[in-house]
Amino acid sequence: MPQSQQEIAMLRREIEMLMRERESLLRVSGAAALFVQKLDSLQLPKANWNGAEMLAESLNALSEDSLQEALESARHSIQVTNTVL
Repeated sequence: MPQSQQEIAMLRREIEMLMRERESLLRVSGAAALFVQKLDSLQLPKANWNGAEMLAESLNALSEDSLQEALESARHSIQVTNTVL
């Protein structure tokens, strides 16, 4: 295989890996957003406040499009899981 074709194949594999990683991060972000949405902050122990605040700030820093995509990904994963169970 010529070098340019090898480079193209390598880049294709890298892009595919990054896309899988992105999908995984979207599911995690969406699940975290759904968790925070249902969380009763008054019931949260003080020892967990810093972590909850960092999570909320990280979610708020996402663009609206990314957050929406993350929520859709998490909801889809939940539906698939509930269907399997």
